[in-house]
Amino acid sequence: MSHPKIAVTMGDPAGVGPEICLELLRNERVSEHCVPIVYGDVEVLYKCADVTGKPRPHQVLTPEDLSVVDIPSVLSLDGIGIEQLTPGTISEATGRATYRYLESAISACRRGEVDAVTTAPANKSALRQAGISQPGQTEIFAEHTATENFCMMLTSDILTCSFVTVHVGYHEVAGMLTPQRILEVIELTYQSIKHLRSREPQLAVCGLNPHAGEGGLFGNHEEELIITPAIERARSLGRRIEGPLPPDTAFLPERRAMTDAFICMYHDQGHIPLKALAFDRAVNCTLGLPIVRTSVDHGTALDIAWQGKAGAESLIEAVILAARMSS
Repeated sequence: MSHPKIAVTMGDPAGVGPEICLELLRNERVSEHCVPIVYGDVEVLYKCADVTGKPRPHQVLTPEDLSVVDIPSVLSLDGIGIEQLTPGTISEATGRATYRYLESAISACRRGEVDAVTTAPANKSALRQAGISQPGQTEIFAEHTATENFCMMLTSDILTCSFVTVHVGYHEVAGMLTPQRILEVIELTYQSIKHLRSREPQLAVCGLNPHAGEGGLFGNHEEELIITPAIERARSLGRRIEGPLPPDTAFLPERRAMTDAFICMYHDQGHIPLKALAFDRAVNCTLGLPIVRTSVDHGTALDIAWQGKAGAESLIEAVILAARMSS
């Protein structure tokens, strides 16, 4: 049986995306699972390879080659010229290029030309300068696939977290929580973990407030009025689930050992413990889309871009997970 084809967007050309894509293309473990196809600019990859001392990519495709390609390759999209690019610098040009790679990969996956999409990091400021209104790549995927119910899940061999809210300010979080939204995230997480691990998952839900509200002493009874009803509804559907748990003790080793995934109310509630424990190995997944999308769990790292310092472990794990999810 042939390996799945994974479209890998190069991310922001001024960031670490090009160099980690170069590492990906020569990774033997990736080739055992899938055929990675980098959606980017080959001239940028050549220049980055020369600067960092990494091998240049060997196979460059045209769109007509997608149906027959069976080795790691680059689909060059003319998103940005070398003369427009300054490594480590945010610009409108790199934002436009990032969006072009992303849009092309999503379209290819929706047409069935590739089996999944994995994204290298984008820079939100560059996207904004390019006139892109969405706050991040997750929201771009949702818009291009007309998906209303979706969520972010970060997963690793140590810890997995899904998020009820993500790219919003803290003052907005409480107002965005509803029993329906929390139940949606629980169900999306349940179905994904069940598929990946081939068994009924054990889930846990974090409270919003310190000490999970301490019986109403902290917050506005979000635990009692919003989070607990969602948990009870999930239990009525047969889900194995605990909570709401005090967030400061939810991620202790004993709890992690017995929990397949944690449902977190806001961005840093899950990102901080996960990146502290598994920064190099964690993978970002968007659940609820009609296509498979995974991503690295780190940003563009402009301060070390094009210096050969960036590790490709998260991108490698993301591509392998995309291959598993697309099967």
